[in-house]
Amino acid sequence: MYGRDWHAPLQIIHVIGSFLRIWSVYSMYSYLSHTGASVVLFIFSCLVPSSVVFLVMQRPWKGRPLANTQVVPSVINGALTALYFILWGIGLKSCGPVRAVLAEYSGAVLGVVSAVLYGRRGNIWKKNIPLNDKPDSEDQTKETLNMKSMVAPIFAGILSALRRVIARRVSLKNQLKRRLHAITIASATCFLFPVAMWDMIVGSTNVELPFSAWAFSSTILFGIILIFYVDSIAEERLHMVFSSPRHLMVAGGCLIVLEILYKMDFSLPGFLICCILLGFGIYEATSLERGKRDYKQDSDISNGIFEDPIQMSPLPT
Repeated sequence: MYGRDWHAPLQIIHVIGSFLRIWSVYSMYSYLSHTGASVVLFIFSCLVPSSVVFLVMQRPWKGRPLANTQVVPSVINGALTALYFILWGIGLKSCGPVRAVLAEYSGAVLGVVSAVLYGRRGNIWKKNIPLNDKPDSEDQTKETLNMKSMVAPIFAGILSALRRVIARRVSLKNQLKRRLHAITIASATCFLFPVAMWDMIVGSTNVELPFSAWAFSSTILFGIILIFYVDSIAEERLHMVFSSPRHLMVAGGCLIVLEILYKMDFSLPGFLICCILLGFGIYEATSLERGKRDYKQDSDISNGIFEDPIQMSPLPT
């Protein structure tokens, strides 16, 4: 019961952190759509101070030396993170915050299903993951453009799931996870540097430089730095991972509030239907993952791994 007393404050922290992160998404979308600024330059401008903050706070060079088997995957994870930010920013600019956020969850679920099934029963995600609202039949061109615009955030969601899996595999302790995340963000900044310089050199001259006080600061503080610690707390204390129905429910509530505040073209019934279908897809994906884990545990028991009662220990609560 004592541990349960901490759940309510932690859940409040998670809700507030998720709201601030999605609020930064709306500020980023508003700036990019109104100014036509480069997505790559904007992301790079936000990653530079974010990587400095993570390095100063975590100091991965201090403490117990990190093994190459941990540093090298974290550097590779930085390349995936850089590509994730680029694809997600392009998707946000082309299809808006709601579709970009929901597509990110769709891609994350697709990544979970792919990891569990290894190619088997690949049609299940097509039935459970909404890719877009029902388009107007009078404009087939708009339908094609909307479907194409969803590709980038969906792939970004797949990369997001992949980089989270890599981060979990190389770090067993929470403090180690934060140190390696600092290396990952710094690596992503380094990988993105030549791309940003090339985009600035060969880019259009009439595009404004990616600077806006609110969009810049909110993306750094809420969209990159704060959300990492909030998601870490939710995963470690509340056992709430990104690809979970509870995480989607919190994000959906934040999206509804911000859509109303920003007076966007928003259909509440259609949004709720998409969230329900997507939540069902997440539930199916996580149930498949649990079934695979239970099957592996049963196989280990049948092979006699847990025959010795001395080796068995109660699971942590």
